Amino acid sequence: MGKEIIQIKDLKVHYPIRSGFWNRITDYVKAVDGVNFSINEGETYGLIGESGSGKSTTGKSIVGVEKVTSGEILYKGVDVTKPANRKKLNYNKDVQMIFQDSMSSLNPRKRIEDIIAEPIRNFENLTTDEERKRVQELLDIVGMPSDAIYKYPHEFSGGQRQRIGVARAVATNPKLIVADEPTSALDLSVQAQVLNFMKNIQQQYNIAYLFISHDLGVVKHMSENLAIMHRGRLVELGSREEIYKNPMHIYTRRLLSAIPQVDVEHRAENKKHRQAVEKEFQEDQARWYDKDGRVFPLREVSRNHFVALPEEEIHKIEREGE
Repeated sequence: MGKEIIQIKDLKVHYPIRSGFWNRITDYVKAVDGVNFSINEGETYGLIGESGSGKSTTGKSIVGVEKVTSGEILYKGVDVTKPANRKKLNYNKDVQMIFQDSMSSLNPRKRIEDIIAEPIRNFENLTTDEERKRVQELLDIVGMPSDAIYKYPHEFSGGQRQRIGVARAVATNPKLIVADEPTSALDLSVQAQVLNFMKNIQQQYNIAYLFISHDLGVVKHMSENLAIMHRGRLVELGSREEIYKNPMHIYTRRLLSAIPQVDVEHRAENKKHRQAVEKEFQEDQARWYDKDGRVFPLREVSRNHFVALPEEEIHKIEREGE
C-alpha cells in the first residue's frame, strides 16, 4: 500500500434551515457531521450508506462541489478547503469525480471529443493534434471505438456513457477519483464491465478511488478498506475482511443482511436472517444512538477496526477481553 494521499479530518457540511418573517436561521441539516478517514495511493476506499446518509455530500465536498462548513481536507499535508491552497497544489487537476447519472453529467450539446478534452484544456497546453491523440488514447483505454469522438452522449448506452465519464475523469492523470455510485444505474452485466475496467485503469495509473455506494456487494468487489456512514457520521470503519466477517454496529449488520444472495439452497435461511436483523434494528436501534439521535463517537475495538458503540457494548467487549 502506498503512502497517504488524502486525509479527511472532522469534516462537516451543514445546511441552514430558515424560517419566520426575517428568514432567520433556526437550525441546520447536518448532512456531514464530523467525518474522519484517510486514503492511500492506489487504494480503493469504500464509503457505504443508504440514501441520505451523507456519503455523496462527503464525496462532493472533497472535490469542491459542496462547500465545507468546517474541518480539514489535507492533500499532501495541506488543507485544500482554502482555495489558494487548491490552486497552488493543482488539486483540481489531481482530484476528479465520476458521477452517478452519466447522462446528466455529460453536456448533451457537446461531442464526446470536446467532453473528454475539456479537463485537458483546463490544465494543459496541447496542440489540436496532440489533444485529439490524447482523447483517442483515453477512449481506447475504456474500450470505446475511435469514431465515438464525433458523436453525442444520447447516441450511447448507459454503460458506454459511464465509460466516457471515466475517460474524462482520468484525462488529467489524477491521483484520486471520487466515484459516486458509478454503476447504480446500470444492469448487472454492464456493472461488472465498468468495475473491471475501473480496476484495470487503477492498476495502470496507480489511481486511488473513493468508491461511494449503497451496495455492499459491489463495494466488496472493489475496496480494501471500508467506512459505513449513517446520519452524517461514520458508524464503523476497518478492513474489508474485518467489516464483512465481524460487523459490530447494528446498522452495518443491517446493510450486510440486505446483500442479495444467489445461493438458492440457502435462500430461505438468508431471508430468515435478514428479517431477524431488520427486527433487531427496528426494536433496538435507539440504544445505538445518543439522546439527540446522533451516532456515538468511533472507538477502536481492534487493530484498524473502529465502531460507534454505546457504553454497554463497550463494557461488554471489555469484560470479554478480561
